[in-house]
Amino acid sequence: MQRSGWPRRAVLATPLLAMGAGISRAQTAERPLRLVVNAGLQVLDPIAGTSFVTRNFAYMVFDTLVSMDGQGVMRPQMLEGWTVSEDRLAYAFTLRPGLEWHDGQPVTAEDCVASLKRWGARDSTGRRLMAAMKTLRAESGTRFVLELARPFGGVISALGKPSVHVPFMMPARIAATPPTEPVKEIVGSGPFIFLQDEWVPGERATFRRNPRYRPREEPADGLAGGKRVFIERAEIVSIDDPSMRVAALQAGEVDYLEYAPLDYLPMLLRDRGVTLAKPNGIAQLMGGIALNHAQPPFNNLRVRQALQMALDQSEIVAAHGLPEGMFQPHCQSMMMCGTPLASEAGGEALREPSLERARAMLRESGYENERVVFLHPQSSTLINPMAMVVVDRMRKLGLNVDQQVMDWATAAQRWLSREPVERGGWSAVPVVYTGFDMADPLTNVGISYNCTGAAPWLYCDEPLKPLLAEFEAEPESNLARRRQLAAEINRRALANVNFPLTGQFSSPAVWRSTLQGVIDFGFPVLWNIRRGGA
Repeated sequence: MQRSGWPRRAVLATPLLAMGAGISRAQTAERPLRLVVNAGLQVLDPIAGTSFVTRNFAYMVFDTLVSMDGQGVMRPQMLEGWTVSEDRLAYAFTLRPGLEWHDGQPVTAEDCVASLKRWGARDSTGRRLMAAMKTLRAESGTRFVLELARPFGGVISALGKPSVHVPFMMPARIAATPPTEPVKEIVGSGPFIFLQDEWVPGERATFRRNPRYRPREEPADGLAGGKRVFIERAEIVSIDDPSMRVAALQAGEVDYLEYAPLDYLPMLLRDRGVTLAKPNGIAQLMGGIALNHAQPPFNNLRVRQALQMALDQSEIVAAHGLPEGMFQPHCQSMMMCGTPLASEAGGEALREPSLERARAMLRESGYENERVVFLHPQSSTLINPMAMVVVDRMRKLGLNVDQQVMDWATAAQRWLSREPVERGGWSAVPVVYTGFDMADPLTNVGISYNCTGAAPWLYCDEPLKPLLAEFEAEPESNLARRRQLAAEINRRALANVNFPLTGQFSSPAVWRSTLQGVIDFGFPVLWNIRRGGA
């Protein structure tokens, strides 16, 4: 359970907080840069954990071999570069010189091989890459080779995957931890060092600048380029109450909110003391409903199709009260509208949702009034407004909805259950994902887990299998063919109702206007930031 005592003190008594954490008077000369996240940091291991706050934490302390820049291009990060064989079945990677772990030991190719294998046993894209792989081996201290047994077109994109699960590099001794178990020691090679003895789970995580970090020479750009740190200390903090988050930002007690509370957007847009991010496309959010495909009533395709027809995205997104330009009126692209692989193929009939048609479909489905256990995570400011509209639409459709209100942590735990609803199982869970998790079929949560049994909703569409296999093998350079395949994949995912969409919208970050060099990428990164004048 997340505690709220410390965040209230953070707003009212910053100097007392610094002294209580054991920071000397000299250290408080420059106040830590404070980022307020949407949920408290409970899990430190980015491979074992799936939350965005764990991802944000990991980008501070770990680094990646390849990184996405602000235009979506994959660039070398820890790597000096790579070469690819003529048949595109062998990739040789070379680390750039001078990389060190936080404990002073050099980063080696063996560390990278171990880290990739651990990530590949957990992540959906990683599993596909490992299944296509013949061997992954270190050839020297700074060079390793990946050989494929069959074509896999997205090797570089897989290594630069920007969101959950990110292939972060760890020392081999730590990467030897099974991916289902969280690592106990946090040692990375990233621009910040985590002060684990100051960590208050769910409330505060503290970092100091890594003096050993060697940034790349080029300017910072998205997640790529030179990660130069101009502040000595940083903190990730949690403040439960949205009004307190805004008050703390306006008072200068915190510097950066991961998400601006949606109810306060009109006010923040008028406040010259703060700056709002401008997310679009891949940096926007997509709402959807995770359905339990293994149990009644959503094991019935016609019931799923009836629900999909009943969902009016315009009505659902309107519940957020967003200003004009911060939402898509209607988007039936599983890969997010406004992204390179976007396609609304198969969504033609869904552009005009209809309760009347949906009710007729439900009657034809043979639905027998089975109970629909709807897990409603009321504590989530992003999900709660959407969930209330969805529940109303489900009831108007004629479903027997058992709405169970809880906090997100409880809902997330229940979501993992494979028990029937009579024994604590579930039927539907409203969720939100970023475009970074949705914009590619091999990472998309409503597509990539098809027939794998590796995700709670257990969807399986046999006609989707060969399409995914063909997309996986297609070279990234052949964008036209990949777009054609993405359109067919979208058609199948909508036809099978893998993951009914509830709307695409922006929930922008917001920071103090005195901060200079903030990278507006889609989620917070704390390098490249300087404090300006008051």
